[in-house]
Formats: sequence, C-alpha cells, structure tokens
Amino acid sequence: MSDPTLLLVFIAALITALATGLGALPLLAMRSVSTRALAYGNGVAAGLMLAATFSLVVEGFEVSGPRTILGLLLGLVGIWLAKRYFDSRDGISLANTSGADALKILLIMGVMTVHSAAEGIGVGVAYGGGRELGDFITIAIALHNVPEGLAIALVMVPRGASVGKAAWWSILSSAPQPLLAVPAFVFVLAFAPVLPVGLGLAAGAMLWMIFSELLPEAGEAADHSTLGVIVTLAFTCMMGVTLLL
Repeated sequence: MSDPTLLLVFIAALITALATGLGALPLLAMRSVSTRALAYGNGVAAGLMLAATFSLVVEGFEVSGPRTILGLLLGLVGIWLAKRYFDSRDGISLANTSGADALKILLIMGVMTVHSAAEGIGVGVAYGGGRELGDFITIAIALHNVPEGLAIALVMVPRGASVGKAAWWSILSSAPQPLLAVPAFVFVLAFAPVLPVGLGLAAGAMLWMIFSELLPEAGEAADHSTLGVIVTLAFTCMMGVTLLL
C-alpha cells in the first residue's frame, strides 16, 4: 500500500463530508409533519447526538482526559454564548424558516460544524500514522456521518426546509473535514495535542443542544415515556454502528 499523499487525504476527508448528506435521504418519504412527529424527530436526533457525544468523549480520553474535559467546558461556554447572542437578534432566517425554528437550525448547524472540524483533524492525524490507519478512520467517519446527517435533517425538514436543502446544509456542516484534514496531516505533531480539545468541545456543545433545545421541545408534544424509548433506541442503533466499525 502506497504512502498517503496530500490529494489522497483531501479526497478521503471530502468523502466523509459528502456522506453526511446521505442522512437526509430517508426524509424523502415524509409528506406532512404533525407536532407529535416533530417531537419524535427531535427524540431520534437527540439519541443520535447523544451516542456521537459518547464516542467523542471516549476517543478524546484515549488521547488526553484533561484536555477533553477542557474541551467539554469550552464547548458548553461557546454554545451558551452563541445562544445568548442570537437571542438578542431579530429577524433570523435560514433554509425557508425564521424565528425560533431558524435559531434551532442555526445552533445545530454550529454544533455539527464544530464536530466535523474535530473529525477532520482526526482524519489528518490518522493518515499521519500511515495509509492503512487513515483509510480505516475515513471509512469509519464516513459511515458515522450518515446518521449525523439524519440528525440535522430531522431538525431542519419538519421546520420547513426541503430535503435537498437539508442534505446541502448537512454537507456544508462537514466542510471543515477536508479543509482541516490536510493541514492536520502535514503538521500532525502540532495538531495531535489539539484533537482531544476539539473532540471535547464538540461533545460539550452537543450535550447542551440535546438537553437545552431538543428534548425540552420534544417533551411538550410527546409522552415522556415514549420519548425515552425513542431516544434510547436511537442511541443504541448509533452505538451499534460504532461497534461494527
């Protein structure tokens, strides 16, 4: 197997980004959205994001526990400040939505973008360890990105965005992956210490999004017991995918 090149690293990270858009495809079957369906969608998104958070923290702890915890705190502070900033702004609109719905979409886009930045660094650092490791990590992240794209689509489509736009925004949220994978590959020694901070930062922002936005809104329109089952099943399915990888 040949040594990894800059072009190979970029293409590999681009594939992981494009895979995120596939997560929106199941929503092509969605015709109309009731309040309860929106609540269940929030529950599925929360379960998928919770599993992704768990994986991020575990991966970060394997490199550095303290730096991962620092990232968790930075992610919490960052997303909380972003929420306060956008709350003070009027007339927010995004993907055919406005107001509170647009804000929720904007926040999950921000969370997933931070997440993809950490994954992009992970791809570059992995290729710094050799072609075989880099290829494995690329495949794992690409498959992992599909349900993460679904999580984004489950928030966007019920709030008025088309499936095509949801897929596009999902891919856009993963744009940092090819952009950061190459410099991380070139400067692997410099980027490697930053990786656990980035993983923790994404995890902290995700946790806030789950418990501050998705689940409280879902709990207003769905039975909490049913919602708990949905979140747990989504979490279990996502962890099952992770285990297979």
